[in-house]
Amino acid sequence: MLDYPSLAAVAAVVREGTFERAAAALGITPSAVSQRVRGLEERLGAILIVRGQPCEPTELGRTLCAHLDRVRLLEHDLAPALGRAAGPGERLTLPIAVNSDSLATWFPAAAAAFGRRVDASLDLALDDEAYTAARLRSGEVLAAVTAEREPVQGCRTLTLGALRYAACASPDFVARHFPRGVTAEALAAAPCLRFDRRDFLQARWAKAAFGIDLAGPVHWVPSTHGFLDMTLAGLGWGLHPCGMVQPHLAAGRLVDLGPEHRVEVPLYWTVTRLHAAPLRHLTDAVRIAARGVLVGGG
Repeated sequence: MLDYPSLAAVAAVVREGTFERAAAALGITPSAVSQRVRGLEERLGAILIVRGQPCEPTELGRTLCAHLDRVRLLEHDLAPALGRAAGPGERLTLPIAVNSDSLATWFPAAAAAFGRRVDASLDLALDDEAYTAARLRSGEVLAAVTAEREPVQGCRTLTLGALRYAACASPDFVARHFPRGVTAEALAAAPCLRFDRRDFLQARWAKAAFGIDLAGPVHWVPSTHGFLDMTLAGLGWGLHPCGMVQPHLAAGRLVDLGPEHRVEVPLYWTVTRLHAAPLRHLTDAVRIAARGVLVGGG
């Protein structure tokens, strides 16, 4: 049998990043946290945490933390029947993976609806929508907004709809780089924005709209809101969720570089098959919020 108080200490260190913050979250001393972690490692004969700044779990440590997440989720459903309230450090936390553009557009409504209904916390991990499912496979999260339709073992996948993107630039940028209109030659030379090295939306749009492979200057902006701010400031052109840029297009602060060309990214909700009320409520909230924003959501 696992020593769950000690496993809770391991999970707290992984979640908080340090033994000191884990101690504060659990309401015990850092020495007690260290003793619990070291004791569990000795009993299992394996290192569970790589000490550092921040502390990181080993593969076994991550597996055990994922197991604890599932145990806590099931115990949360049992608590009312047992007449038991959560103690310090025992508040239910659901680790969820979500992409930045969803977090900046429709996901907050889902999170707020969930928060009004369930007394639990969300621990959101940000990642590209093409890679969030990997966090689910590793056991790091219980559910994920993902662009991957392929099934994940032990999970079910629901279609949410597609996030639609428009290519935009500021009027000043257009005047400087596209004085004769947006052409393949001008687009190839104009600086574009990319979220990170895994962001290929601009390349997809350029290929579909003009048949070119982008190889021009790039500015890297790893923030959805920062990406929009940099576009408004005239640093480069880039693709944005249509809902985010519509007010700026209407006000003339941005120019649509190709109204006839849009990029759509299908999104899915992949969630563990555990029969637990908090996950059901979160899934309901996610589907309702997505339905109001995503293309083809239902």
